[in-house]
Amino acid sequence: MTQEASDPATPTPYDLLGGEAMVRAVCARFYALMDELPEAAACRAVHPPSLVNAERKLYEYLTGWLGGPPLYTSQYGHPRLRMRHFMAPIGADEIEGWLACFHRAWGELVPASPLSASILEKVDALGWHMANKPDTQRPEETQASA
Repeated sequence: MTQEASDPATPTPYDLLGGEAMVRAVCARFYALMDELPEAAACRAVHPPSLVNAERKLYEYLTGWLGGPPLYTSQYGHPRLRMRHFMAPIGADEIEGWLACFHRAWGELVPASPLSASILEKVDALGWHMANKPDTQRPEETQASA
């Protein structure tokens, strides 16, 4: 995905999937699920008690990443996601919990389509890219090396 649309006449994923309303709804549902899903416990534990700022930043980031207004980069500069999350220990349990919340929120609110599936693939890759605990591997990598 991109932080900014390259051609204003071409609809972006942000536009095609529902724009601001869709991104806000996904982010709100995502963080509600983080408090609800047992499989998200490890991920929830590395967040502060209030998820308000995290939800706002995810909304700002996803908006730009999907081709909408560059809300995040205009306030904070380059996302540098791994660097910004390095203070939180992120391993397989945290990633799988985060992805479980994202996939469920996305699946509840965004109609299935090739575009939606492509975005989820990129989100999965991004989630696993955030790992900073030693020896953290995607489940497929563990099976492939066995």
